Amino acid sequence: MNIEEFTPVEILKPFIRAYRIIESDEETENRVLPNTSVAMAFRFRGRNHYNTGQGKIALPDMVFSGLRKSVRLINYSKDTATLIVLFKDTGAAAFFKEPFHELFEQSVALDSIIHPRELTPVGESLSEAKDNLQRVAVIEQFLLKRLNPYQQDDLILEAIRQINAARGFLKIKALSNTLYISNDAFEKRFRKITGSSPKQFASITRLSSIALQGSSRRLLDTALDAGYYDQAHFNKDFKLFTGHTPAAFFKGAVPFW
Repeated sequence: MNIEEFTPVEILKPFIRAYRIIESDEETENRVLPNTSVAMAFRFRGRNHYNTGQGKIALPDMVFSGLRKSVRLINYSKDTATLIVLFKDTGAAAFFKEPFHELFEQSVALDSIIHPRELTPVGESLSEAKDNLQRVAVIEQFLLKRLNPYQQDDLILEAIRQINAARGFLKIKALSNTLYISNDAFEKRFRKITGSSPKQFASITRLSSIALQGSSRRLLDTALDAGYYDQAHFNKDFKLFTGHTPAAFFKGAVPFW
């Protein structure tokens, strides 16, 4: 599997984290851990499937994925290539008026939220492109056409800054108090812009921090520091997040991105 990343043009940098192109010569499976970026995927060669553990579910050519709290196992068929748009935490709101927080824990065909007549030329141009730089240029033109007049919400940006600074280890009620906003109003604004509730966002951030940094401490201590009342609850959420128990995940090298 070959993974190549590209940086967006200057006008899109406030909204797009990166473009990632995944190419696989042989059939392979990839473990995708949850993160705080919603994403769009454009497959321009081969076939992709979700591996549910009980079988494979074919993915559409173009997919929008909301935020998730559960791991995804993606199977790439032989000679497969996909371009993924990774939005910044608040970036997708500049391109979509749809309530994409309703897509939490879901991946849907992109033509269910964008009219097929807008997507058909994109698919054709991706197939005709001679290299990956041209494919990125196709997607950037598509994004630039959809870019709406948009002003970043400074309050939500500050909330995200505090969540990240705390690595997700904070109380949402206390956070809304520091921002001088009611909890209900805060949650509505946060969901509209990020695609998840503040609590879900903080949980993803917290578990991602634990998974990426590893743990040389007792798992019970890790669970308590993460705000869990017992290790069993922590183990359950961590397994949903990574597909493995904490002990198994930290014991061996589990490939993921």
